[in-house]
Amino acid sequence: MLNTILAVFEFLWGGPLFILLTGVGLYFTIRLRFFQIFGLGKIYRYTIGTLAGKNKQETLGEAASGKSLKSIEVAATVLSGSLGAGTIAGVAAAIAVGGPGAVFWMWIIATVGMLTKMVEVTLAVRYRVKGENGEYYGGPMHYIKHGLARKWAPLAGIYATALMILVVTDACFVQTNTMAAVIHYTFGMPTIAVGLFIIAIGALVIFKGLAGLGKFCTYALPPITLAYFIGTAWVIIDNYQAIPQAFADIVHYAFAPAPAVGGFIGSSIMQAISKGASRGIFTNEAGMGTSATVHATANVDYPFRQGMWGAVEVFFVSMITCNFTAFAVLTSDMWTNADYQGIQIVFAALAAVWPPFIVHLLTIGVALILFTSYLGSFIKYRTSINYLFGDNWERIIKWLYFIPPIIAVNMEIPVIWLMADIAVGFLVIPNIIALFLLRKDFIQEYQRFKTNVIDKTP
Repeated sequence: MLNTILAVFEFLWGGPLFILLTGVGLYFTIRLRFFQIFGLGKIYRYTIGTLAGKNKQETLGEAASGKSLKSIEVAATVLSGSLGAGTIAGVAAAIAVGGPGAVFWMWIIATVGMLTKMVEVTLAVRYRVKGENGEYYGGPMHYIKHGLARKWAPLAGIYATALMILVVTDACFVQTNTMAAVIHYTFGMPTIAVGLFIIAIGALVIFKGLAGLGKFCTYALPPITLAYFIGTAWVIIDNYQAIPQAFADIVHYAFAPAPAVGGFIGSSIMQAISKGASRGIFTNEAGMGTSATVHATANVDYPFRQGMWGAVEVFFVSMITCNFTAFAVLTSDMWTNADYQGIQIVFAALAAVWPPFIVHLLTIGVALILFTSYLGSFIKYRTSINYLFGDNWERIIKWLYFIPPIIAVNMEIPVIWLMADIAVGFLVIPNIIALFLLRKDFIQEYQRFKTNVIDKTP
């Protein structure tokens, strides 16, 4: 039964869903004349560049109330939900099953995904609503409901339901399972103890409100991400002779079956596309619309300005973080060792070049990345249940977020990732349909920002 489900979703990700994602991404890429490539300077100037005190944006004046987040807090919260199992364990697992060629298809998904996510975030801010608690709610279910004709309303309900399932699958199962696995692998700590820690500390942070969650992710994410970069970079440097071959394998096996090597059983082209596409979108969320629910809380003047933060996230996650993992795994050759699975592959590579003390520190750092990923996904969860059940039920149902980690920490890794692939598939279809139907709304927001900001900036 499990093998049958795996085969079905391998086909979907290797064909229909891949075509759907890249097709819509290419459409917007062409309409904006490859803005995510030729407009990188503008994207930087109006996003990260504002942090240096230049090009300060006008805001809605609500950040101080704690009911909305600054753009940088939104980005940090989203990255907290993206960095983690996908960029570390997910990339390693994709290579272990789909071969080196899977990395190439992750690059393709990321390139068009920068524009796709820009569209999602822009529409989420444009069509967001304010709840009775004064906080903003937005995302695909809202731009479907408020931007499209009434006949499309059921699509919004389908998306909101799928989002709730995905967040529970991703944050509560994948992230927490991976966190428990890495701590148990390094320190031998019982997985159930890790689950209890996640629940206790997570509840304390989350229920301090949006402002507390945003600040925690903003300050916690940079140092632990930097530590991971340093750790994997040294693996790559130590195996620098293998870098050219890793590049060659990535390109070659994207279009050719990968042969069996060591414990690696070999892979087909479809497996490379399937794992690259599914893990690629799982890490950067472009096409899923999930992170748009977080961006909808931003305290920002123009929807398109926030949309550009979406492109920054995809670039940082898929073109930087995922590549640190991919090249550490490929150059160290640990992906061919059948004794390791998922995140264990990465830590086997780290342990080969770093002393145990450093590996222990990196374990703590990666565990914190996974923990912030769990925290950052809560906004997506509360947005979906608010849409489906309303403000009153949200206050009750949100507590269910703290039950799955106890179950997840002892589940099998292949089952965990299969759940994630299925959930992502159900999200992509309604969201991509909505993005294409609302293409004129996005172009309108782009033109408004271009006319009022870009064209007037010296």
